[in-house]
Amino acid sequence: MATSPQLVTADELLRFPSDGYRYELVRGALQMMSPTGDEHGVVTAALTIRLGAFVMEHALGVIFGAEAGFQLEHEPDTVLAPDIAFVERQRFAATGLSRKFWKGAPDLAVEVLSPSDRVGKATDKAQAWLAHGTHQVWIVDPKNRTVTVHHQDGPVVALTDADTLEGGDIVPGFACPVRKIFPPECFS
Repeated sequence: MATSPQLVTADELLRFPSDGYRYELVRGALQMMSPTGDEHGVVTAALTIRLGAFVMEHALGVIFGAEAGFQLEHEPDTVLAPDIAFVERQRFAATGLSRKFWKGAPDLAVEVLSPSDRVGKATDKAQAWLAHGTHQVWIVDPKNRTVTVHHQDGPVVALTDADTLEGGDIVPGFACPVRKIFPPECFS
């Protein structure tokens, strides 16, 4: 007789000892995320700095870094962690920090592909974010120097490094040339 794997809760995941890996939780099942390479880190930081500075300057809300988990489902629990997340000011003010995983989805989730990521898996994750209330998901592909914008209520838009990434209604006024996200242009 086969035994089913023991389900992990969000509270248990929060108390996991640090072992050099990041984990997500999908319907109670642990999903290990390997450490990423240097390009992933540079691209994530470049976009975090630009988006974060704009959000802070205009008091639009809060930016979360890659280690922040968002609890999307309960019993069994699902906790996902985007590379960058944004929660608008009113939503954040209504709950503040819990010192646990954020309850619910961010308004914007950004996923930066690492060399081992498959585009199909990232698209599936974008759909999961959108299904749980995220308004936009940006999938950043350093290898191809593209950003794919998934909207909750609109078409998928593919941007190249000749285009400008805009925040639309989610981060109003934000605009960044896509090329400025990728090395070496991100340094200028």
